[in-house]
Amino acid sequence: MLRQGFRTDKAILQKVNQHLGRMSFGSHCLVNATIRDGRVTLSGNIQYEHQRRPAVKAASSVEGVRGVLDQLKISPRKVYGQ
Repeated sequence: MLRQGFRTDKAILQKVNQHLGRMSFGSHCLVNATIRDGRVTLSGNIQYEHQRRPAVKAASSVEGVRGVLDQLKISPRKVYGQ
């Protein structure tokens, strides 16, 4: 039986994904979230460094999240015509 205010990892992950889905990362970005024991791991690629902090903040703002591990990587810029 779950305590009042306690959320399962599945429910927390669903909320984290909703928060991340509201963000505008751009077409070259892919942010994945996984969770275990209330700890969220963000992985994947972002296009710019300034996208990192809002992603971490969005994940950590969800009730029940006990911590966020940031494993996001900056995508290398593609140079066309070379």
